[in-house]
Amino acid sequence: MPTAPLPQAQNPLHGIGWMILTGLFFVSVTGIVRYLGSSLPAMEMAFIRYAFGIILVAPALMPLVRAPLSFPRLRFFALRGFLHAFGVMLWFYAMARIPITEVTAIGYVAPIFVALGAAVFLGEKMQARRIASIVIGFIGALIILRPGFQEINSGQLAQLLNAPIFAASFLMAKKMTATEDSSIIVAMLTIFCTVALLPGAVYYWQTPTAHETLWLFLTAVSATCGHYTLTRAFKAAPLSVTQPLTFLQLVWAALIGVTLFGEAIDPYVILGGGIVVASVTYISHREAVASRQPTTPPAPATKI
Repeated sequence: MPTAPLPQAQNPLHGIGWMILTGLFFVSVTGIVRYLGSSLPAMEMAFIRYAFGIILVAPALMPLVRAPLSFPRLRFFALRGFLHAFGVMLWFYAMARIPITEVTAIGYVAPIFVALGAAVFLGEKMQARRIASIVIGFIGALIILRPGFQEINSGQLAQLLNAPIFAASFLMAKKMTATEDSSIIVAMLTIFCTVALLPGAVYYWQTPTAHETLWLFLTAVSATCGHYTLTRAFKAAPLSVTQPLTFLQLVWAALIGVTLFGEAIDPYVILGGGIVVASVTYISHREAVASRQPTTPPAPATKI
């Protein structure tokens, strides 16, 4: 008698496959933005990406036609959207100024800020092992940045600053999931990010070429697909299985940087990124064991 296949929620191989796809989608976004470089202002590129995103999430807005949002709910969505928009602008700024591997490695710090924020603002307990993992994660970040051994440039500062901003955005989303549908959360974030970025985009506007517009549309498609495959990965396998695969993004980012942009591989960035990923993996594993509903997201979950 043949054995019945495991349900998707218990199929680690499916989770691994979805997570690999997630990494490819998010790295493609990083590569496209790096390719466009500083040809357009960071705020304008971010605005165009989210404006295209509205088209992609439009179907999710249909329920709001029948049941409009109350003012308190709308205000909270707006607050998160404006905060997230600032982080996105910093990410686009960093991408035009520092190597892809460095942007990716520093981005791994965001889930550490989520763990800290969950303890400070949501009252989650900070066990000794969790504190140790956070400290180790920050050591990894210091290895990447090497303050005192090299000058920290504006791109590094921008990417480092957006880590706690994305972490705050994630914590707000976590709070909203108790009462809001996930598709509405994503759709409202897209709308308010677009609104928040509009004034700066108008002020710094440089008419993009058809070529640049096409690439920015592809960033919106890739980011949307990445969030979808990430959700499928969460359903198919536990975080302890999928989390270590986020390190592959650093490997792929290094390959893109070397082959397409002639960027040198910095061993300190790879080492520091690996330490941060190991730290976040351990935090996620401990929370999965403790609650079966982990509160610390993998690195891709905090991306644009």
